[in-house]
Formats: sequence, C-alpha cells, structure tokens
Amino acid sequence: MKATSWLGALLLAMAGAAQADDATQKLLDCMRANIPPSLQIKEVELNSTDRSGAERQLKGKVYASRAEGLIRVLLRVSRPRDLDGAAYLMREGGAGRSDEIFLYLPAIQRVRKISGASSDGALLGTDFSYNDMKQLQAAFGDTRAALEKPTTLGDRPVEVLSLLPPTGSVSRYSRVLAYVDRQSCTALKAEFFEGKTLRKELSASADSLKRADGYWYLSELLMRDLKENTRTRLKVTGVSGSADELPSRLFDPTSFYRGN
Repeated sequence: MKATSWLGALLLAMAGAAQADDATQKLLDCMRANIPPSLQIKEVELNSTDRSGAERQLKGKVYASRAEGLIRVLLRVSRPRDLDGAAYLMREGGAGRSDEIFLYLPAIQRVRKISGASSDGALLGTDFSYNDMKQLQAAFGDTRAALEKPTTLGDRPVEVLSLLPPTGSVSRYSRVLAYVDRQSCTALKAEFFEGKTLRKELSASADSLKRADGYWYLSELLMRDLKENTRTRLKVTGVSGSADELPSRLFDPTSFYRGN
C-alpha cells in the first residue's frame, strides 16, 4: 500500500472524494493508487507503553486486498500467547454501504461484529481504536476532505489534508489533519481532534519510508494518546505487493480467523 501498506496498511491515504475539489481529489487518487491489488506483511509488531511505563508487545501477520476497488484488511495475531489466534478484519463498504469490522478472540471462539460505541474501544490493548484502524486501513475513505496550506515536516514538503466525518454520522473525532509527503503520496503524520482538543497523534519519520514491488510503505509508526499519556509503536517487516488476488476466504467474515 502506499505509504503504509497496511495501516494505511498503515496510514495511507484518505479519500472523501465525493466532495473534494480537483487538487484534493488528485492527491487522494495518488494516495489510493499506491495501494496494490494485494499485500502481505510477514510480521507486524505493535509495542504499547502505558502511563506507568509498562510495555506489552503484539505480533502478527497482515493480508490486504483491493479487489474491485474496495479495501479489505486482515490482521492475524500470533503473540502474546493469550491472544494467539486472534484476528481482526476490516471490509470497506463502498458507495451507499457502511464499512464493517469483525474481531475473533480464541478465548471465546466467536466472531464479534464491532459497531457503535464499541468501535472506539482499544484494539487488543493498543493505542489504536477499532475505528482508528478502520480509517487508516481504508484510506479515510468515508470522510470529507479539503486541502489546507502546505507546510514541511523536517525538510520534506507536505500537503495538509483536513478530514471531516461524513455528514450526519456520529464520530469520536471532529477532524483529522493528515500531512502527506509530496514525493511518495504517503501520510507522514495525522492529528486526531476531539472538538478543538488534539487527542491523538500518529507520526512517522521520512527515514522509515520504504519501497517494495513499486509501492511505498512506512516501516515504523508511532501513535500517541495525549490524554492518557500512552503510546504504541508499530513496525512492519517483509512487505510484498502483488497483482495476484489473495484467497477470498481471508476476507470472509465466516472464515477470516481460520488457519492458512
């Protein structure tokens, strides 16, 4: 995927296309075009630190697909031991349909559909909520986007995208500002606002920009919860993009949690 192959696969793009002007749409299209038809990440690692300094590590694999223009993302967890076999699935809904989030926990051996207030809950103990992950993975596909004044991050020129929730929707965040690298069309930073308060910040160094199979991705990201004083660092290794489709069962709510 474009700059973050999973999480945007990991923080990619954003698209609120329907109401975007030409310049905004051009940037959104560039970001989304960087998402390969299929993607595999051999290992994703999330290291979370709470306010006392205690750490917890989560490891797994990621599979992503852009079949028929709709993004599907699967995270399968292998560590820690108590979460081995857990799985998270996000399915982009497309025009007129809501996105879907599913979670499987081996302890209860049941698939749970995440919706409503539960969408703002922490994803498996990290600083990413289910909604955060959905937005990042789907390239902010259901938001309204507009360009603001460009700026720089370090010595890299970036475009600034202001993202608002869809009209009539209920959202935890009133606005997200995304800072998109001009060269790679990758979001190097995102700020999540609750009203006028900056609640979370997602950031990545330009040094973490990598390229695999013609697609840009970020090899390391940091999410900070400024209110709770916690943070989660996400690292990816072994990224590969392909024009070949992945098996549909990986993105089926009835089978996504099953082994290879």
